[in-house]
Amino acid sequence: MSLFVAAETLPFGVAFVLVIVIALLEGVGMLISLSPSNLLDQLLPEIDGDSGIDRALGWLHVGKVPSLVLLVLFLSAYALFGYALQMLLHGLLGFYLPAWIAGIVALPPSLATVGSLGKLAARIIPRDESSAVSELSLIGRAGVVSAGVARRGLAAQARVRDSQGRTHYLMVEPDVDDETFDEGAQILIVRKTGASYRCIANPHPALL
Repeated sequence: MSLFVAAETLPFGVAFVLVIVIALLEGVGMLISLSPSNLLDQLLPEIDGDSGIDRALGWLHVGKVPSLVLLVLFLSAYALFGYALQMLLHGLLGFYLPAWIAGIVALPPSLATVGSLGKLAARIIPRDESSAVSELSLIGRAGVVSAGVARRGLAAQARVRDSQGRTHYLMVEPDVDDETFDEGAQILIVRKTGASYRCIANPHPALL
């Protein structure tokens, strides 16, 4: 049976398909001015402590590299190591490992690859957004809708500067039901709800 259609390599085939799906979603997102990468970043927790989870996320460079890039690195490495493992084992011993065992064995080298390549990516990819500033500290800050049209139930991307002058990209919705904000509209962040922020028209454009 072919390596790529064998039941024992199913987890790695799924990982490969997910890489393709992510690439397609990002391409569609560019056409409609909505980035899946930014949406995913908003869902991730801030790294502001010294817990085991914070150290693990820091080692994987979460917050320093766009999360979608890290996810693609992991899925690509997972598929590569998984297929290589099964191909090597089949060539030497004539059989494949069960899918669940091979899936577990491929995890450590895949995570190590994310840690190594993520460090390199952090140096190459410009990253204006900083996780050092609390999400709540952005409430009361002025910004500009940078992609899409913000309406209730449909968030758009906005560019906001924190008190230290660093740029953050947020997903925002109007705080008033019947308001909409087109691309380029000046807004004021008034509160945070879930993964997005609520905003109103900036009453003091000079704040920008």
